[in-house]
Amino acid sequence: MKKLVLHSTLVLWVCILALAGCSTAESTREATASDQAEARIIKHEFGESTIQGIPKRIVALEYSFVDSLATLGVTPVGIADDNKPDSIIAPIKEKLGEYTSVGSRYEVNFELISSLQPDLIIGDVSRHKEVYAQLNGIAPTLLLKSHGATYQENLSSFPVIAEAVGKKDEAEPLLQAHQANLDKLKASIPQDEQRTVLPAVVNAKGFFAHTSKSYAGSLLESLGLKDAIHSDEAYPQLTLEQLVEYNPDVLFLMKTPGEQTIIDEWSKNPLWGTISAVKNNNVYEVDRGVWSLSRGIISAETIVKEAIGQLYP
Repeated sequence: MKKLVLHSTLVLWVCILALAGCSTAESTREATASDQAEARIIKHEFGESTIQGIPKRIVALEYSFVDSLATLGVTPVGIADDNKPDSIIAPIKEKLGEYTSVGSRYEVNFELISSLQPDLIIGDVSRHKEVYAQLNGIAPTLLLKSHGATYQENLSSFPVIAEAVGKKDEAEPLLQAHQANLDKLKASIPQDEQRTVLPAVVNAKGFFAHTSKSYAGSLLESLGLKDAIHSDEAYPQLTLEQLVEYNPDVLFLMKTPGEQTIIDEWSKNPLWGTISAVKNNNVYEVDRGVWSLSRGIISAETIVKEAIGQLYP
């Protein structure tokens, strides 16, 4: 009788183990199938990249991509912030968690990026195309438009980023909400507004106009404000004499707070006082980090609110 019970018990355990083995094998097959299903091909400015699953460790090599990720509720593990954490504007910073600075946007620190073990890198096609192979060797890399691109071109990067981080369905509602916010702000601009507007980065090296080919210039133009310069260049450097010739009615001077700029010198020149914007007290100092560096949905709405607040107090 004891032998029979022992035999029955052994048979039972064999069956249990066999079923467990089948279950494990089935789970493995399901996991493999799931992984294969999650492999996605993302098209970007430099080709296509295959992304496996949902990236959790993302490195962003431009501020505009940080803006996009923050809009989507994602904090990168690494950000190229030029070793200046304060260069990330407050409305974006408040949406981010902790991250590691990977240094300069201009000179990529491959060793530091690699140490973060990223599963996705997002770079700027104008800055990082020469090092794409090296970046892609660390993790799947997307190169998108940012520096030297217009507002609409920067905006076109947003749905690509959303798809890459598994938030494709959120992109369109967020873009629609963004457009609705801009339309509401735009409604406060008088239809008969005829003044010409010129945003420009000013520093100790010079005066760099941001035309309608730039982010800030094209954003203001999308509101119906007239660009003071018609140029194929995004950031032409102007002399004081050239600025006088263009004679903008409004100047938005993008600068780093506390920094000495060429305007300190120009303001002593009688020519400076002949510019319409200067004569009519329509010269506004604005934060370069907001107006020039960030280039995303959050920064766009911040810029428009500030511009309209200055122009129509």
